Amino acid sequence: MINFNGELQHLDNIKLSLENRAFKYGDAIFETVKVSFDKVIFWEDHYFRLMSSMRMLRMKIPMEFTLEFLEKEILKTVSVQKKANSYRIRLNIYRKDGGLYTPKTNKIDYSIDVKESSYQIKDTYSLDVYKDFYNYSGLLSTIKTNNRMLNTLASIFADENDLDNCILLNEKKGVVEVTNGNIFIIKGNIIKTPALSEGCIKGITRSKVIDIILKNKEFTLQETSISPFEIQKADEVFITNAIIGIQPVTSYKKKGFKTEVGKKIANNLSVLQIAGV
Repeated sequence: MINFNGELQHLDNIKLSLENRAFKYGDAIFETVKVSFDKVIFWEDHYFRLMSSMRMLRMKIPMEFTLEFLEKEILKTVSVQKKANSYRIRLNIYRKDGGLYTPKTNKIDYSIDVKESSYQIKDTYSLDVYKDFYNYSGLLSTIKTNNRMLNTLASIFADENDLDNCILLNEKKGVVEVTNGNIFIIKGNIIKTPALSEGCIKGITRSKVIDIILKNKEFTLQETSISPFEIQKADEVFITNAIIGIQPVTSYKKKGFKTEVGKKIANNLSVLQIAGV
């Protein structure tokens, strides 16, 4: 078989892709983790989120899918790469081939993708709101499924408008997250982040940052609904995900932000990553 670029492709690979339920129906989830100096960062938290997501989606969890087994598989996959200090890992879990909308089985298979991670925190970082489509609130939106079309379209919008990222809204026009992570806004001694009921991903770094803030008596944390207008009134804004940790935001529309508190929390997060807790 020949693809649109005139390249010959192996028939078995084409058949495998077309029969894979992740390809056909988006019937898959994934977990993005960071490996730094041969250590899977916050692996236990990622593992239990993965197990929770599989149960929610009625996937059959194999007996061998233990914390230790998957960590070993990740590190084994990393070990065959060119030596680097940091890697971005995507662990893909998908229901096995077969069926139409109704699968023939709930048994799963998995794959592990490895890429070197070279992300550097940016000195300037701009945001705006993506308004064309909504990220609907509810429990299903908190899971990292393969359906990332909204994130893709918002990322294209950001690129076309010389932005670093876009804020996603839910059907109530409340702030949910950005295209690749969670969002926190700071006003005075109040730090807000969208509640899970707003439809944001249940981020591992999000939960670690929440723990850091709760232990700091200088600030009060609120997991709540957030209006886009609150961002313009904020003192600071930062985003979080497993690979970048914390990226301070320096501008939203015409509003500029400070970055002092975000950087302090980022330092506390680095300590947790080194400690592995």
